[in-house]
Amino acid sequence: MYTVEREFHGRTLRIESGRIAKQAAGSALVTYGETMVLVTACYGPEKDVDFFPLTVDYFEKTYAAGKIPGGFFRREGKLTEKETLVSRLIDRPCRPLFPENFHREVQVIATVLSADDENDPDTLAMIGASAALTISDLPFEGPMSGVRVGRIGGKLVINPRQSELAQSDLNFILAGTKDAIVMVEGGAQEVPEEEVLSALFYAHEQLQIVNEMQLELQKHVGQPKMEVVAKPYDEGLYSKMVQFVTPKISAAVRNAEKHVRGEAVGEAKKALVAEFVKEGDANAAVTSKLAGKAFEDTHYKVVRDLALYEGVRVDGRNTTTVRPISIEVGWLPRTHGSALFTRGETQSIVVSTLGTEAEAQRIDSLMGEASKTFMLHYNFPPFSVGETKPMRGPGRREIGHGALAERAVRAILPDIKAFPYVIRIVSEITESNGSSSMATVCGSSLSLMDAGVPIKAPVAGVAMGLIKTDDKYVVLTDILGDEDHLGDMDFKVCGTTKGITALQMDIKIKGLDREIMDKAMLQARDGRMHILKEMAKSIESSRSDLSRYAPRIVTIKINPDKIRDVIGPGGKTIRSITESCGVKMEVSDDGTVNIASNDGNKVKNAIAIIESLTQEAVVGKIYKGIVKRLADFGAFVEILPGTDGLVHISQISEEKVRRVDDVLSEGDEVMVKVLEIDRQGKIRLSMKEAINDLKEQIA
Repeated sequence: MYTVEREFHGRTLRIESGRIAKQAAGSALVTYGETMVLVTACYGPEKDVDFFPLTVDYFEKTYAAGKIPGGFFRREGKLTEKETLVSRLIDRPCRPLFPENFHREVQVIATVLSADDENDPDTLAMIGASAALTISDLPFEGPMSGVRVGRIGGKLVINPRQSELAQSDLNFILAGTKDAIVMVEGGAQEVPEEEVLSALFYAHEQLQIVNEMQLELQKHVGQPKMEVVAKPYDEGLYSKMVQFVTPKISAAVRNAEKHVRGEAVGEAKKALVAEFVKEGDANAAVTSKLAGKAFEDTHYKVVRDLALYEGVRVDGRNTTTVRPISIEVGWLPRTHGSALFTRGETQSIVVSTLGTEAEAQRIDSLMGEASKTFMLHYNFPPFSVGETKPMRGPGRREIGHGALAERAVRAILPDIKAFPYVIRIVSEITESNGSSSMATVCGSSLSLMDAGVPIKAPVAGVAMGLIKTDDKYVVLTDILGDEDHLGDMDFKVCGTTKGITALQMDIKIKGLDREIMDKAMLQARDGRMHILKEMAKSIESSRSDLSRYAPRIVTIKINPDKIRDVIGPGGKTIRSITESCGVKMEVSDDGTVNIASNDGNKVKNAIAIIESLTQEAVVGKIYKGIVKRLADFGAFVEILPGTDGLVHISQISEEKVRRVDDVLSEGDEVMVKVLEIDRQGKIRLSMKEAINDLKEQIA
């Protein structure tokens, strides 16, 4: 067993190996504060596939926070949204750090064993994954480390505590190797590009401490790395295949339309196979595989060279042009807000729905229980790319894209206290050729404005690509699906005219330096400004009123001491109000009452009942009251529901009253004036003062 530890931004970071999960190819136990994550790496035999079969699963055990799972089985079930997103966070920076021709099945499992409420396990799981892979015999070209960077009061903070994040105007998770940044994920409150870049490179500088810790661990317990040997092939035949298919692919990829281009590229592949793979040949299977390699390599090179050396992309655009944009707002008649956003061959129907607090999502996580009042769901049906596929609910990609768009839009939403609505946005991708998550961001902003949600500013997103060789690179604006597949980077940038609200970066090369990131960020800003101008042509700001189909929520304030009067015994009173008036009601502990209905008159009726239940006596005001009880010294009169006061015998009449029951009886209606309310809340009333004041008003 070996342990390495350092003081890392106010807490001890510890990485241990050799005590737990010793049969795994590599294992690491990472501790930060009182949060502990165990990460293991294992691998299987070589697979005959053309991709790297890496699987990453992150699990949060409820016992880690001293909890028992909910549900019938009282056992952890399928991955939660948080677990799915963290699994992706680990996978994305690890995947490009394996050799291109490595095809063994690799499985990384991260298990949260202990969780305090201050240190999020997500970055620890990233560190643990890299440490486990680094000390194993797998050909992992790390280490890499993950950290969170925030900014509180203008000061950059590494791994801010959960209690501090509410004060931070940016929240990014960054993964990096010694030489470069390999992944970024996070959001900000309209922070300018230059300040975001400063935060990212500060985080990259600080995570080097953790990379050095992993190298120390590897020095003491690391295994020799396995050698990855490329499979031999007939280079002469391969060269002939490339020579044959290059002009066919070069012509095919210049078709601007996706499906036409795809069919032409497919025909080029068929021609290659027909030319070199002959039926009855004993080596047909081997030759067919070589033809597939020659085709893929040539396709990769032709598309990249076109952009690198000619400055032209497969759809005919230059490197900075955004595809044509078409927008329709409010085109769905019964939804609260809707937009149809089309950019090139990517299209999204985005719908906003407003609800009440009762419709918020309840989340029970290791960090505690929370109520989620904004949700964004992204759907990617197979017809959007002209394919057939079983539909089994959202996959990891859909959850990840939805989370990115949600983060981008959340920054521009109004405060829940000022606009007390739960908001759900759904993006239905109806056509896709790259950047569908960014179409979702743009469509979300448009549908919110159509719904009348008073957003702070419109937000838009654009996906940037990169094609890089050893001595040359080009950054691409608004990438296509082919450019995502054949390029080196997918860098999604979302924001307003003021600054960034969300970033997501994935790369396929070893990392990016400052020069490339600077260029990508500034080029993305130009693209975003163009898209925002196009959006403003359809709708410039939020509509002045909500959709007539959206619930009207009216907020009133009552004395917290009167909440029990509105709720009633066992909720009887509030149920009576909601049923009789046809409204929805929510009462907060601070006395805030939200009343919702599509009918304004129903809301008014409910308010009238609540006000009658919660009215408080006002000194000097005259009330019509009912005599509830007689006493020798006076009468108790109810002036408001549940509120009564004493009319002393001396205050009944100008004339002397010998016995109270000579003048009053229980059930009598009388006019009384409030003379005084003492510190104990006792109310002193007067009938004779009320009569005198009323006479003066008549006179």
